[in-house]
Amino acid sequence: MRYLKRRKPNRSRAGDVGINFILIFFGIFMAFPLVYAICSAFKPLDEIFVYPPRVFVRHPTFDNFQDLFVIMKKSWVPFTRYLYNTVLITVVGTFGHIIISSMGAYVLAKYDFPGSRTFFKLVVTALMFNGYVTAIPNYLVISRLGWLDTIWAIVIPAFAAPMGLFLMKQFMEGVPMAIIEAAKIDGASEWKIYSSVVMPMVKPAWLTLLIFSVQGLWNAKASNFIFSEELKTLPYALQQIIGGGVARAGVGAAVTLIMMIVPIVTFILSESNVIETMASSGIKD
Repeated sequence: MRYLKRRKPNRSRAGDVGINFILIFFGIFMAFPLVYAICSAFKPLDEIFVYPPRVFVRHPTFDNFQDLFVIMKKSWVPFTRYLYNTVLITVVGTFGHIIISSMGAYVLAKYDFPGSRTFFKLVVTALMFNGYVTAIPNYLVISRLGWLDTIWAIVIPAFAAPMGLFLMKQFMEGVPMAIIEAAKIDGASEWKIYSSVVMPMVKPAWLTLLIFSVQGLWNAKASNFIFSEELKTLPYALQQIIGGGVARAGVGAAVTLIMMIVPIVTFILSESNVIETMASSGIKD
Protein backbone atom coordinates (compact mmCIF):
# COMPACT_ATOMS: atom_id res chain seq x y z
CA MET A 1 0.00 0.00 0.00
CA ARG A 2 1.35 3.34 -1.01
CA TYR A 3 1.08 6.43 1.12
CA LEU A 4 1.01 9.82 -0.48
CA LYS A 5 3.80 12.01 0.79
CA ARG A 6 2.78 15.34 2.19
CA ARG A 7 3.87 18.13 -0.05
CA LYS A 8 6.46 20.36 1.57
CA PRO A 9 6.63 24.10 0.94
CA ASN A 10 9.34 25.27 -1.41
CA ARG A 11 10.69 27.91 0.97
CA SER A 12 13.12 27.15 3.79
CA ARG A 13 12.67 27.67 7.51
CA ALA A 14 14.62 30.89 7.23
CA GLY A 15 12.09 32.04 4.64
CA ASP A 16 9.18 31.21 7.00
CA VAL A 17 10.85 33.13 9.81
CA GLY A 18 11.47 36.10 7.52
CA ILE A 19 7.87 36.17 6.28
CA ASN A 20 6.48 35.92 9.82
CA PHE A 21 8.81 38.71 10.96
CA ILE A 22 7.62 40.98 8.13
CA LEU A 23 3.95 40.24 8.89
CA ILE A 24 4.45 40.92 12.60
CA PHE A 25 6.31 44.15 11.86
CA PHE A 26 3.59 45.51 9.58
CA GLY A 27 0.89 44.29 11.98
CA ILE A 28 2.45 46.29 14.82
CA PHE A 29 2.94 49.26 12.50
CA MET A 30 -0.75 49.30 11.51
CA ALA A 31 -1.97 48.74 15.08
CA PHE A 32 0.17 51.57 16.47
CA PRO A 33 -2.34 54.43 15.78
CA LEU A 34 -5.14 52.47 17.46
CA VAL A 35 -3.02 51.65 20.52
CA TYR A 36 -1.86 55.26 20.77
CA ALA A 37 -5.43 56.59 20.57
CA ILE A 38 -6.64 54.21 23.28
CA CYS A 39 -3.77 55.08 25.60
CA SER A 40 -4.14 58.82 24.99
CA ALA A 41 -7.80 58.72 26.04
CA PHE A 42 -6.77 57.59 29.52
CA LYS A 43 -3.77 59.90 29.95
CA PRO A 44 -3.83 62.84 32.38
CA LEU A 45 -2.90 66.22 30.91
CA ASP A 46 0.68 66.09 32.16
CA GLU A 47 1.29 62.87 30.22
CA ILE A 48 -0.40 64.16 27.07
CA PHE A 49 2.00 67.12 26.81
CA VAL A 50 5.12 65.34 27.98
CA TYR A 51 8.13 65.51 25.64
CA PRO A 52 9.23 63.23 24.12
CA PRO A 53 5.75 61.74 23.70
CA ARG A 54 5.00 58.40 25.34
CA VAL A 55 2.86 55.75 23.70
CA PHE A 56 1.63 53.94 26.80
CA VAL A 57 -0.09 55.58 29.73
CA ARG A 58 1.61 55.38 33.13
CA HIS A 59 -1.16 56.71 35.36
CA PRO A 60 -4.49 55.87 33.69
CA THR A 61 -7.47 58.02 34.60
CA PHE A 62 -11.11 58.45 33.60
CA ASP A 63 -11.01 62.22 34.11
CA ASN A 64 -11.10 62.86 30.35
CA PHE A 65 -14.40 61.01 29.99
CA GLN A 66 -15.83 62.63 33.13
CA ASP A 67 -14.93 66.08 31.82
CA LEU A 68 -16.52 65.21 28.48
CA PHE A 69 -19.86 64.29 30.06
CA VAL A 70 -19.76 67.36 32.30
CA ILE A 71 -19.29 69.59 29.25
CA MET A 72 -22.07 67.82 27.37
CA LYS A 73 -24.46 68.25 30.32
CA LYS A 74 -23.96 72.01 30.17
CA SER A 75 -25.26 72.09 26.59
CA TRP A 76 -28.92 73.06 26.22
CA VAL A 77 -29.30 70.12 23.81
CA PRO A 78 -28.89 66.80 25.68
CA PHE A 79 -26.02 64.49 24.75
CA THR A 80 -28.53 61.72 24.07
CA ARG A 81 -30.14 63.87 21.36
CA TYR A 82 -26.88 64.13 19.41
CA LEU A 83 -26.34 60.41 19.85
CA TYR A 84 -29.90 59.64 18.70
CA ASN A 85 -29.49 61.74 15.55
CA THR A 86 -26.23 59.98 14.62
CA VAL A 87 -27.60 56.49 15.31
CA LEU A 88 -30.77 57.24 13.33
CA ILE A 89 -28.83 58.55 10.32
CA THR A 90 -26.38 55.63 10.44
CA VAL A 91 -29.02 52.89 10.75
CA VAL A 92 -31.50 54.27 8.20
CA GLY A 93 -28.80 55.31 5.72
CA THR A 94 -26.95 52.00 5.91
CA PHE A 95 -30.10 49.88 5.65
CA GLY A 96 -31.42 51.85 2.70
CA HIS A 97 -28.04 51.85 0.97
CA ILE A 98 -27.73 48.05 1.18
CA ILE A 99 -31.32 47.39 0.08
CA ILE A 100 -31.39 49.83 -2.84
CA SER A 101 -27.92 49.02 -4.14
CA SER A 102 -28.49 45.26 -3.91
CA MET A 103 -31.86 45.46 -5.67
CA GLY A 104 -30.40 47.58 -8.45
CA ALA A 105 -27.37 45.30 -8.72
CA TYR A 106 -29.60 42.23 -8.97
CA VAL A 107 -31.44 43.67 -11.97
CA LEU A 108 -28.25 44.85 -13.68
CA ALA A 109 -26.39 41.59 -13.09
CA LYS A 110 -29.08 39.08 -14.03
CA TYR A 111 -31.29 40.83 -16.58
CA ASP A 112 -30.38 42.44 -19.88
CA PHE A 113 -32.58 45.40 -20.83
CA PRO A 114 -32.07 48.44 -23.07
CA GLY A 115 -29.78 50.95 -21.43
CA SER A 116 -28.49 48.65 -18.69
CA ARG A 117 -24.87 48.83 -19.81
CA THR A 118 -25.05 52.59 -20.24
CA PHE A 119 -26.49 52.99 -16.78
CA PHE A 120 -23.74 50.86 -15.24
CA LYS A 121 -21.11 52.92 -17.08
CA LEU A 122 -22.58 56.02 -15.47
CA VAL A 123 -22.27 54.35 -12.07
CA VAL A 124 -18.62 53.52 -12.72
CA THR A 125 -18.02 57.09 -13.87
CA ALA A 126 -19.59 58.42 -10.67
CA LEU A 127 -16.93 56.55 -8.68
CA MET A 128 -14.30 58.85 -10.14
CA PHE A 129 -15.77 62.03 -8.58
CA ASN A 130 -14.72 63.08 -5.11
CA GLY A 131 -17.31 64.38 -2.68
CA TYR A 132 -15.73 67.84 -2.72
CA VAL A 133 -16.33 68.06 -6.47
CA THR A 134 -20.04 67.34 -6.17
CA ALA A 135 -20.60 69.35 -2.96
CA ILE A 136 -22.14 72.40 -4.65
CA PRO A 137 -24.45 70.44 -7.03
CA ASN A 138 -25.57 68.26 -4.09
CA TYR A 139 -26.38 71.33 -2.02
CA LEU A 140 -28.39 72.89 -4.86
CA VAL A 141 -30.38 69.70 -5.46
CA ILE A 142 -31.12 69.16 -1.78
CA SER A 143 -32.12 72.81 -1.41
CA ARG A 144 -34.54 72.60 -4.35
CA LEU A 145 -36.09 69.44 -2.88
CA GLY A 146 -36.63 71.15 0.46
CA TRP A 147 -34.49 68.73 2.46
CA LEU A 148 -32.19 71.30 4.05
CA ASP A 149 -32.11 71.15 7.85
CA THR A 150 -33.53 67.60 7.85
CA ILE A 151 -31.90 64.20 8.25
CA TRP A 152 -33.00 63.35 4.69
CA ALA A 153 -30.23 65.62 3.42
CA ILE A 154 -27.76 62.98 4.68
CA VAL A 155 -29.81 59.80 4.40
CA ILE A 156 -31.11 60.08 0.82
CA PRO A 157 -27.68 60.72 -0.79
CA ALA A 158 -26.35 57.74 1.18
CA PHE A 159 -28.95 55.53 -0.52
CA ALA A 160 -27.53 56.42 -3.94
CA ALA A 161 -23.81 55.96 -3.21
CA PRO A 162 -22.35 54.36 -6.38
CA MET A 163 -19.82 52.19 -4.52
CA GLY A 164 -22.57 49.93 -3.19
CA LEU A 165 -24.16 49.28 -6.57
CA PHE A 166 -20.79 48.58 -8.18
CA LEU A 167 -19.66 46.16 -5.47
CA MET A 168 -22.95 44.26 -5.30
CA LYS A 169 -23.20 43.90 -9.07
CA GLN A 170 -19.70 42.46 -9.31
CA PHE A 171 -20.58 39.80 -6.76
CA MET A 172 -24.05 39.01 -8.10
CA GLU A 173 -22.58 38.29 -11.51
CA GLY A 174 -20.91 35.28 -9.87
CA VAL A 175 -24.26 33.81 -8.80
CA PRO A 176 -25.11 30.99 -11.28
CA MET A 177 -28.18 31.73 -13.37
CA ALA A 178 -29.15 28.06 -13.07
CA ILE A 179 -29.96 28.58 -9.38
CA ILE A 180 -32.26 31.48 -10.18
CA GLU A 181 -34.00 29.55 -12.94
CA ALA A 182 -34.46 26.56 -10.62
CA ALA A 183 -36.07 28.84 -8.03
CA LYS A 184 -38.44 30.19 -10.70
CA ILE A 185 -39.43 26.65 -11.68
CA ASP A 186 -40.24 25.98 -8.02
CA GLY A 187 -42.62 28.93 -8.09
CA ALA A 188 -40.53 31.51 -6.24
CA SER A 189 -41.28 35.16 -6.96
CA GLU A 190 -38.63 37.70 -7.90
CA TRP A 191 -38.63 39.12 -4.38
CA LYS A 192 -38.28 35.62 -2.90
CA ILE A 193 -35.36 34.85 -5.21
CA TYR A 194 -33.69 38.14 -4.34
CA SER A 195 -34.14 37.92 -0.56
CA SER A 196 -33.83 34.15 0.06
CA VAL A 197 -31.49 32.98 -2.72
CA VAL A 198 -29.27 35.78 -4.00
CA MET A 199 -28.70 37.87 -0.85
CA PRO A 200 -27.47 34.94 1.30
CA MET A 201 -25.04 33.98 -1.47
CA VAL A 202 -23.51 37.47 -1.57
CA LYS A 203 -23.40 37.95 2.20
CA PRO A 204 -19.68 38.87 2.25
CA ALA A 205 -20.36 41.69 -0.23
CA TRP A 206 -23.17 43.40 1.65
CA LEU A 207 -21.41 42.97 4.99
CA THR A 208 -18.40 44.74 3.50
CA LEU A 209 -20.74 47.43 2.23
CA LEU A 210 -22.23 47.68 5.73
CA ILE A 211 -18.80 48.47 7.19
CA PHE A 212 -18.09 51.22 4.64
CA SER A 213 -21.53 52.76 5.06
CA VAL A 214 -21.45 52.73 8.87
CA GLN A 215 -17.99 54.29 8.87
CA GLY A 216 -19.04 57.09 6.54
CA LEU A 217 -22.38 57.92 8.18
CA TRP A 218 -21.21 57.57 11.79
CA ASN A 219 -18.51 60.20 11.18
CA ALA A 220 -20.74 62.52 9.13
CA LYS A 221 -20.80 66.03 10.61
CA ALA A 222 -23.59 67.17 8.26
CA SER A 223 -22.80 70.79 9.09
CA ASN A 224 -23.40 71.90 5.49
CA PHE A 225 -27.02 70.70 5.42
CA ILE A 226 -28.23 70.72 9.05
CA PHE A 227 -28.38 74.02 10.92
CA SER A 228 -30.74 73.38 13.83
CA GLU A 229 -28.85 72.45 16.99
CA GLU A 230 -31.35 69.74 17.98
CA LEU A 231 -30.80 67.97 14.64
CA LYS A 232 -27.00 68.05 14.61
CA THR A 233 -24.97 64.89 14.85
CA LEU A 234 -22.63 63.62 17.52
CA PRO A 235 -19.39 64.20 15.51
CA TYR A 236 -20.32 67.86 15.04
CA ALA A 237 -21.06 68.36 18.73
CA LEU A 238 -17.85 66.63 19.79
CA GLN A 239 -15.84 68.68 17.31
CA GLN A 240 -17.08 71.86 18.99
CA ILE A 241 -15.84 70.53 22.32
CA ILE A 242 -12.38 69.80 20.93
CA GLY A 243 -12.14 73.39 19.72
CA GLY A 244 -12.02 74.61 23.32
CA GLY A 245 -8.24 74.94 23.39
CA VAL A 246 -5.29 73.22 25.03
CA ALA A 247 -7.19 72.58 28.26
CA ARG A 248 -9.47 70.18 26.42
CA ALA A 249 -6.73 68.07 24.87
CA GLY A 250 -7.61 65.16 27.16
CA VAL A 251 -11.29 65.52 26.30
CA GLY A 252 -10.33 65.52 22.62
CA ALA A 253 -8.51 62.21 23.08
CA ALA A 254 -11.61 60.75 24.73
CA VAL A 255 -13.76 62.03 21.85
CA THR A 256 -11.45 60.36 19.33
CA LEU A 257 -11.77 57.02 21.10
CA ILE A 258 -15.58 57.26 21.34
CA MET A 259 -15.90 57.98 17.62
CA MET A 260 -13.64 55.01 16.80
CA ILE A 261 -15.61 52.44 18.82
CA VAL A 262 -18.57 51.84 16.49
CA PRO A 263 -16.58 51.44 13.20
CA ILE A 264 -14.04 49.18 14.92
CA VAL A 265 -16.69 46.95 16.50
CA THR A 266 -18.55 46.73 13.19
CA PHE A 267 -15.35 45.69 11.41
CA ILE A 268 -14.47 43.08 14.04
CA LEU A 269 -17.91 41.47 13.78
CA SER A 270 -17.66 41.28 9.98
CA GLU A 271 -13.91 40.71 9.61
CA SER A 272 -14.07 37.17 8.21
CA ASN A 273 -16.60 38.17 5.57
CA VAL A 274 -14.53 41.17 4.52
CA ILE A 275 -11.50 38.92 4.01
CA GLU A 276 -13.66 36.55 1.96
CA THR A 277 -14.83 39.49 -0.15
CA MET A 278 -11.27 40.55 -0.94
CA ALA A 279 -10.20 36.97 -1.67
CA SER A 280 -13.02 36.21 -4.10
CA SER A 281 -13.65 39.63 -5.67
CA GLY A 282 -11.81 38.64 -8.85
CA ILE A 283 -13.32 35.17 -9.24
CA LYS A 284 -15.93 34.73 -11.94
CA ASP A 285 -17.78 31.64 -13.16
